[in-house]
Amino acid sequence: MPSKAQLSAPAQGGADSAPQKMPKRKQETPFAMQPISAFYVFFGVNLLAALFAPIQDCDETFNYWEPTHYISHGYGLQTWEYSPEYAIRSWTYIAFHALVGSFRRLLPFPTKAGEFYFVRYTLAFICALCQTQMFRVVNNVLNPRIALFFMMAMIFSPGMFNASTAFLPSSFTMYTTMLGMSAFMNWRGGLKTAIGIFWFAVGGVLGWPFSMALSIPFLFEAVLFASLTSKDDFIDAIMSFVRGGVAGLLVLLFEFLISGFFYKKLAVVPWNIVMYNIFSGPGKGPEIFGTEPWHFYIRNLLLNFNIWFILAVLAMPLFALKKAFSRSIPEGGILTGLRTVIFISPFYLWIGIFTLQPHKEERFMYPMYPALALNAAMSLHLVLSSFGNTDPKSLVGKIPPKLKLLVVSSIMLASVDIGFARIYGTYSAYSAPLKIYQPLEEGNIGSSGEFVCIGKEWYRFPSQYHLPRNMRAKFIKSEFNGLLPGEFSEARTGFGFWSGAWLNPSGMNDENIEDPGKYVNSRSCDFLVDTYYPGSTPSTYEPNYILDSETWDKISCVPFLDASRTHMLGRTIWLPNISIVPEKFQRKWGEHCLLQRKQIV
Repeated sequence: MPSKAQLSAPAQGGADSAPQKMPKRKQETPFAMQPISAFYVFFGVNLLAALFAPIQDCDETFNYWEPTHYISHGYGLQTWEYSPEYAIRSWTYIAFHALVGSFRRLLPFPTKAGEFYFVRYTLAFICALCQTQMFRVVNNVLNPRIALFFMMAMIFSPGMFNASTAFLPSSFTMYTTMLGMSAFMNWRGGLKTAIGIFWFAVGGVLGWPFSMALSIPFLFEAVLFASLTSKDDFIDAIMSFVRGGVAGLLVLLFEFLISGFFYKKLAVVPWNIVMYNIFSGPGKGPEIFGTEPWHFYIRNLLLNFNIWFILAVLAMPLFALKKAFSRSIPEGGILTGLRTVIFISPFYLWIGIFTLQPHKEERFMYPMYPALALNAAMSLHLVLSSFGNTDPKSLVGKIPPKLKLLVVSSIMLASVDIGFARIYGTYSAYSAPLKIYQPLEEGNIGSSGEFVCIGKEWYRFPSQYHLPRNMRAKFIKSEFNGLLPGEFSEARTGFGFWSGAWLNPSGMNDENIEDPGKYVNSRSCDFLVDTYYPGSTPSTYEPNYILDSETWDKISCVPFLDASRTHMLGRTIWLPNISIVPEKFQRKWGEHCLLQRKQIV
């Protein structure tokens, strides 16, 4: 059974090293990096994401940026999830971000676009802190080389570039997953079960309840070791569970009070989320928004993590092979092996749970990204340890060291290059929605209260933070026949604060049934956003507004990838538009434009 000495000592050595009592000494390894240096690296990469990452999911705009805009500026678009009738979104989560954005207005040169990016910068900072904490724990509990590989998986992956500063509960729970895993993994000074439970509770209550599933392997470990310890240690373990549970309930109470203030009703938002996603009746639930085949996440994670995803999948088999063929018994014995299995289990658990769900989205994987990076780092460490075998009697030992270095370096450089190519490919292809509103922000055109209309490109709208001077976003009819967002009521009743949060809006439903009341006539639009692809066929509800030069002036146009005419390779990564690239693989372009209605003389 584990003793207090084992629990309090840091681990040293390989991926399966266990805590052991040993004198403190300086790390003698070329891979060691100070946590502050790691923080600078993480923060720098996250800042780039804050500046350049496109909004990849319309859910981020309409379920998070728009309610935050409503809290800060008194108006915004409202989805059915924020109707008090359903109450499946947390106003507490929104309020924190609204406070951050509102703080920006106290600084010089305030703009709404400035608030948008200030929130992103703050998310970049928080994410970097969480990444650094997990890096530090991996460095101390496992070894510096694994910590370095963990950092590489984090900073060179397109998936992390997208998730690090996304205003989504799944990104928030990714942060709390890093803090929770760090607490459970770190046995220095004793078990930190209560802290681990607290952080997973914060993520589950304020963000996404399902993220708490990632704590199951660590809770199992804590229960198992509690049952094997002495009576006093068993009591200490039980008290840790109690303290963690009480802390989680206090977080739930806090969320209950804040969201209750906005909804003006008793609403346990995390429970409402679980009820909707799991216990909805026929014709309801997330499946009405589309389903994907079982291999969706495999394809998605290969795109967003390439070699790191493959290494993460191989973590358990590689560890099992190492144990099967190892001739020596590592210090810690069974405890060592069990801890390693616990560390690498959350990744498989999450993949298994969400592969079984018919409705799949990329953002559902965000909470698991730290576990993926850890698995990949441990796998790479095991591979290199075996590949570095110099015993001339073994097959690997007969390979010249320089050839080994060349093979490993080539694979890792190719992974980094592919990651950069995908990041830049996504930015160059889909960043137009964050750019076309700049003429409005510069103050040269547009007046207070004018309408900026969105038709078939409604799901690419980045938020009203990009519309200055009280300009309003409106929807016009397109071929889409589902339920679009409405608008928060701007009435001042009751306490007079954010009445739109508790007044029941009209035309809302949880079945994605279209409401004609969400549209305005295009003749009322002062500006209009549209995309044109050469050779596209117009329809009654989706004419080529950009080509209608008699009615509209082009104010701002940015190239936009025509995915329907671009080869899969060009959609996947960036390819230069040069002659050596075959024409069939070259990217095809349309244009995403902000149009202004011509003045009738």
